[in-house]
Amino acid sequence: MTAALELKGVACTFVSKHDPGQRYTAVQDVSLTVGAGEFVSVVGPTGCGKSTLLNVGAGLLEPSTGSVSVFGQPLKGLNRQAGYMFQAESLMPWRTALGNVLAGLEFQGVSPAQARSRADDWLRRVGLGGFGDRYPHQMSGGMRKRVSLAQTLVLDPDIILMDEPFSALDIQTRQLMENELLTLWAAKKKAVLFITHDLDEAIAMSDRVVVLSAGPGSHPIGDFVIDIPRPRDVAEVKMTARFIELHKAIWSVLRDEVLKGYQQQLQVA
Repeated sequence: MTAALELKGVACTFVSKHDPGQRYTAVQDVSLTVGAGEFVSVVGPTGCGKSTLLNVGAGLLEPSTGSVSVFGQPLKGLNRQAGYMFQAESLMPWRTALGNVLAGLEFQGVSPAQARSRADDWLRRVGLGGFGDRYPHQMSGGMRKRVSLAQTLVLDPDIILMDEPFSALDIQTRQLMENELLTLWAAKKKAVLFITHDLDEAIAMSDRVVVLSAGPGSHPIGDFVIDIPRPRDVAEVKMTARFIELHKAIWSVLRDEVLKGYQQQLQVA
């Protein structure tokens, strides 16, 4: 089966922020595939290049070496088959929830009536059917994340790229959002590449968890199949024996890299 997203031998090198005369290789020799309908999470130490890989998959960043393909075709420019949900707030403060969700459809040239109908439908799907007239400042953090999720999914992308989308939420709201995402994903089975610092979150949600080494020159050092039956409740699944076994196995690979990353941050500081 053709992969939805495939990175082969990808490396990304940048000019160092601390010394313009030096170059810094964020990721090196990264090969990663996400199958159609597969939910893949990437974990690794802070600063290891997880978001860099997501930007490469989105076509926002061209790799220094290596190749990227989408459903078997070389990626040139923006990945038009992907939707991107950012870690930071991405809602336009002057637009209502409804206005934010239908904005992408407007940019695509969808008729106003159809755009409004689809946006209304997705607000209902994320539990905000009665809040379309609210502005971002009138909504809680969890509600804004729901709007952002609807904003991404209303475009019906074949690939969903998510950069720590729930990291700023409190634990209860975060678990609700994780379960809502899994429910929506199960209905459509789109390919998902999910970036997170939270190993529990990665295991609870994913089909596979890929571990990156500490930088510079981060690269995959582990690829674990999460063979826990679905559907899953992200809180309840963490109490199962298989979850605990997988957590121990992945943490044994990840632990030393997290310590390396922490030491590197102390040296920079």
